[in-house]
Amino acid sequence: MQTPARGIPGDGRNGVGPGSAGVLKAMSPGVVDFLFRQLVAGRPAEDVQWEQEGISLSSQPEGAELARRLAETDIDALTPLELFHYVRAAQRLASWAEGLRQAAVGRYCGSPAD
Repeated sequence: MQTPARGIPGDGRNGVGPGSAGVLKAMSPGVVDFLFRQLVAGRPAEDVQWEQEGISLSSQPEGAELARRLAETDIDALTPLELFHYVRAAQRLASWAEGLRQAAVGRYCGSPAD
């Protein structure tokens, strides 16, 4: 992971001013590629097709299928909006798994059945 350069505003070393890539410097190659393809095709920059291809990550119930989808996703190819939904889904999955763990620990540490 690259650490952002610190410098004087406008010197080009911190993404501001001459010689810098500006906002493109902060975008992943996948996002830049997506935006370029949208521009060439004459479509808006916002991707809505992924929402129409079945259950979105935000609607996917917690469980093995959500874990599989998250594990198979190339996060470098996600748009900022898709990345937001990806992070939210990962947080939901982690909370769900923590609930399972706590229930199992409670059962393990609980009193033996009569």
